[in-house]
Amino acid sequence: MTVMTHRAHMTTEAFENFARIAAREVEGLRLEFIGGVLRSKAMPDGDHGRIILWLTRICIQHRPEFWLHPGQGIKAEAYRDGRAIPDGVLAHEDAFVGQGDWADPSPILMAVEVTSWDSDTDRRDRVEKPLAYAQTGIPVYLLIDRSKGVLVVHSDPDGACYETVRTVPFGREVRLPDPVGITLNTEPLKDWVR
Repeated sequence: MTVMTHRAHMTTEAFENFARIAAREVEGLRLEFIGGVLRSKAMPDGDHGRIILWLTRICIQHRPEFWLHPGQGIKAEAYRDGRAIPDGVLAHEDAFVGQGDWADPSPILMAVEVTSWDSDTDRRDRVEKPLAYAQTGIPVYLLIDRSKGVLVVHSDPDGACYETVRTVPFGREVRLPDPVGITLNTEPLKDWVR
């Protein structure tokens, strides 16, 4: 799928309507609206999906009251004007019941992104998403960066950015800070990169 990027002059409501119609018309199309920019999100490949399953299993084993919800649309940014679709969000199992396409992010403990192989992953996952999730107040942002072979753990959001950023190469253990409080053995990630 070709990645679409367009600076849109539209309201959040107009974006939601556009995204809803586009999703009905084009199978697999997922649109995000961050920083006033309309983007399509690439379809995940098999390794991407396997990484999310790996993390889901770990989260359920260590925090059974919380689920890693894949692909949940959330209201993002300081005034909740953005719309993002993280690869996963860690929240209580019933956190998004009855909320529709774009959920309130307040119950989220952690947002997760796994890098794709598309042309804008650098800007989207390494620049725009950390800012949007920090502005949203999500306590932890975990970036599983397949092209660099590292996990980047962002924590301590101050409303504008994450104050703490820790980069750990695949193969080492990393403790995800509270409120997540899970230690990951990242050795298996080496098997799911190109």
